[in-house]
Amino acid sequence: MSGEQHDFSHLDRAGRATAGVARSPRLAVMLTIGISVALAWLLLGAMAIRGAESRPAGAPGDMLLKSLPGLPLPDFLDRFFALCLAPAPLAGLQAPALVLMWFLMAVATMLPSAAPLIRTYCEIADTARIKGEPVVHPLVLVGGYLATWLGASVCFAALTFAVYAFAGSGRMLDPAVGLAGAAALLAAGLYQFSGLKQACLEKCRNPFSILFANWSAKPGRIFRLGLEQGVWCLGCCWALMLVMFAVGAMNVFWMALIGLFTLIEKQTSGRVASRVAGTILLVWAAALLLVSA
Repeated sequence: MSGEQHDFSHLDRAGRATAGVARSPRLAVMLTIGISVALAWLLLGAMAIRGAESRPAGAPGDMLLKSLPGLPLPDFLDRFFALCLAPAPLAGLQAPALVLMWFLMAVATMLPSAAPLIRTYCEIADTARIKGEPVVHPLVLVGGYLATWLGASVCFAALTFAVYAFAGSGRMLDPAVGLAGAAALLAAGLYQFSGLKQACLEKCRNPFSILFANWSAKPGRIFRLGLEQGVWCLGCCWALMLVMFAVGAMNVFWMALIGLFTLIEKQTSGRVASRVAGTILLVWAAALLLVSA
């Protein structure tokens, strides 16, 4: 296209801003990711506040959550929160509600750590576009990545039901105590030392070589590439998500901590971060077993 075709001076300010976003896939995808992550945290925070208000005995962080102002929410969100916070397995919509809850957690904590991958794809796509080569929109890659985590959310929701059935009491999202909580921490801690964990981390830490080697102008191939990168990310982080069973699935403070640690772990080289986290989780598991014995 010629320069005259990119002249949006005849538009008002809002029109020029919209045209600029439409012309820049990188800006569009980063705005989409930022809004999605912010919305996921907003919904999870509102659910955490609702859970703290309905808990008779205060859990760690409940005092702070209760001091936050409640947000006016539409009825369908109230029903969604009620299904997730129910004291017993219910028929009907509780299973999809739990899947959605885990998916929101994945968007909030894991999507930010995929930003380097998405940014690298955008950079390669910009170079290809300048050369006049066809390019698949970055949101196709993001869609494949999130599809992996949606599948994982189904598994985590099923595990939530299993943990509740094993515990036999308490609400669905309360911390798992005793053997169930210790088992979650033990599995998470041991996995931090495994070779599979390190292999997945290496894939997540070097997105350029993977994207460049698998570059394609076919949307299906790019979606599959997003799926594959999502699998490597899941390989890095699935065990850390088990920690949420020990601290309570609606513990937004631990969500933030896991999300921050995941981001740091993927951006740093070596095994120090993984081993330190693994040691902490194993000591925590042993302490929980001793207390509950």
